[in-house]
Amino acid sequence: MSDLEIFTQDFSENGFENKSRANGFTFWYASELMALLGYETWTSFQKAINKALTTCNTLNIDIPDNFIFEQREVGGKNIRDVKLSRFACYLVVMNADNKKPTVAKAQVYFANLAGAVQSYLEEADKVERLGIREEISDRENSLSGTARRAGVQQYSYFQNAGYRGMYNKNINQLRELRGIEGGRSPLDYMGKVELAANLFRITQTEMKIQQNEIKGQSRLESAAESVGGEVRSAMIRMNGIAPENLPVGEDIREIKKQLKQKSKQIKGIDSKVTPSKKKK
Repeated sequence: MSDLEIFTQDFSENGFENKSRANGFTFWYASELMALLGYETWTSFQKAINKALTTCNTLNIDIPDNFIFEQREVGGKNIRDVKLSRFACYLVVMNADNKKPTVAKAQVYFANLAGAVQSYLEEADKVERLGIREEISDRENSLSGTARRAGVQQYSYFQNAGYRGMYNKNINQLRELRGIEGGRSPLDYMGKVELAANLFRITQTEMKIQQNEIKGQSRLESAAESVGGEVRSAMIRMNGIAPENLPVGEDIREIKKQLKQKSKQIKGIDSKVTPSKKKK
């Protein structure tokens, strides 16, 4: 038996499938999944749940079909809990801390559901990329509002200044370098590390504008370029690679398609088997 099969069997046999319940749909309680994954507190585990909710929303998959929040009594105590569909469990596991040995085993298990063939690390990376990309969209909207209130009238110039600082290229030049066509955002083709660096650049640019009360188009462009340059220097200093030389990632739209297909495949697993568990 391969290590992959041992990991998969270990997570399954140590309780996941036996924890399923059925009441209108097959579900698992988040509190029980938390224990299986080796988390000790709800607060720390809730981060994975929140990321999973964001991913589900990004995919335009109905949250109430996969996450049902409730209060329930366990051991004489009233606790907060969430009923999770199998797909919701998949999203939570892929957003969990894979430095925990049991999380790694769970990721192997879920990555290989419904005939998947890629490694669990690749699968988790795709889910995480999608979450960071969505967070960047939110932060870009926030930065846009802050910049416009501070006097930016030509936002494309301001946006290019940030890219210029980080990449020594404007957006169109970066598209050309990476072969990105159709006016698509370079962010849609960035790997996890590069996306995280851009998220940091965007949030720090907004903070700099607010804290230093920077006003006016020219000064705001200079601020955006300065922050981009700081992020660039830090990346080169720590990793020895200029941001523009990082590898191009898979199109985020393709990742969305894959995850939507995954949701259908995973849903199909439970539609074929009616759990013998007591309804609750």
